[in-house]
Amino acid sequence: MKILVINAGSSSIKYQFIDMTNEEVLAKGMCDRIGISGGNFKHKVPGKDDYKIDVDMKNHEEAIDIVIKTLTDPEVGVIKDMSEINAVGHRVLHGGEKFSGSVIVNDAVVEAIKECFDLGPLHNPHNLTGILACEKLMPGVPQVAVFDTGFHQTMPDYAYMYALPYEYYEKYKIRRYGFHGTSHRYVSARAADMLGKKDAQGLRIVTCHLGNGSSIAAVKDGKCFDTTMGLTPLEGIMMGTRCGSIDPAIIPIIMKKEGITAEQMDTIMNKKSGILGVTGGVTSDNRDIEEGARNGNERYQLVESMLCHQLTKYVGGYAAAMGGIDAVVFTGGIGENNPQYRTRVAEKLAFMGVEIDEELNAKAKRTSVEYDISKPDAKVRVLVIPTNEELMIARDTLELCSK
Repeated sequence: MKILVINAGSSSIKYQFIDMTNEEVLAKGMCDRIGISGGNFKHKVPGKDDYKIDVDMKNHEEAIDIVIKTLTDPEVGVIKDMSEINAVGHRVLHGGEKFSGSVIVNDAVVEAIKECFDLGPLHNPHNLTGILACEKLMPGVPQVAVFDTGFHQTMPDYAYMYALPYEYYEKYKIRRYGFHGTSHRYVSARAADMLGKKDAQGLRIVTCHLGNGSSIAAVKDGKCFDTTMGLTPLEGIMMGTRCGSIDPAIIPIIMKKEGITAEQMDTIMNKKSGILGVTGGVTSDNRDIEEGARNGNERYQLVESMLCHQLTKYVGGYAAAMGGIDAVVFTGGIGENNPQYRTRVAEKLAFMGVEIDEELNAKAKRTSVEYDISKPDAKVRVLVIPTNEELMIARDTLELCSK
């Protein structure tokens, strides 16, 4: 079965086309600046030159039409015609409490995704637009929705509830949902394999997905026990432009002193804070932080120290909450490519039995290889596992469509 994986954003679509007989990526690419002038399309086939064109795309339907035409193009494509696209898997941000796993899209699922627009206003509408565009262009081809929140639905109530008046949960479903679930599910399963436990029973793993958006999850017996992101992706550890967890009283204080609206405050916390905010609006890119910190920039050094401090607190806290820990997993752009952060966190967690081999740690950078960077006798393993959300989506799609 050949599966097209779609990740639709507000003005972009990322895709991968995967042959599930051997899980080979046949092609991948991106439609950028959808609905905006200056649109462009990039298409990559392993072993061939990249295909790039400048093309305006009025909407997501036009963008997906370009993807299909490119996949079936005699020169740059990888299939003869559209009939070889057997199913489409879609990343959907928010599934609320209705979905604890992936589902084949039908009318009821479409309505449920719409009901979560308030919970995921920046993502769900565009995720649904991608689904509807594919349904129109590929009638009869199964569409599968894979939810970022699905993996976290196993959290106990005492982990996902907030200490607010209970009526807000009853009326508006205000609770912790968590995100990056597909990534946390993939890397925790790979960690169990690396530790020689296929069913993950008895394992207590903390997975750290660190990138422009970052979250940490406690995974017990292969299921999510707790996670840092909350009702929205704003809560938790500091990120590229998101502030992460802060004292809630800060919000009305700043709004009053600055004379700004709730919408403006939301923009500040989501798009002007985090690494970008601490650097004074200079950069949100951790690669800039690394270089600047090495060159003595004190503000960039502060960012590194803040991030490592928060990482240590969450990993240690989750280890305590689970009654112990067997492994810490680093993934995502920062998690996979920043040995210094892994060293600093490991040093702080040495009391728990975390010890890393610095030679292996240095090797595990900007590579697609999985690494156990622990010392041989370390009680807690430290693993670097490149995430693969697209493959996870394709696997779910294959499983559901095969049934």
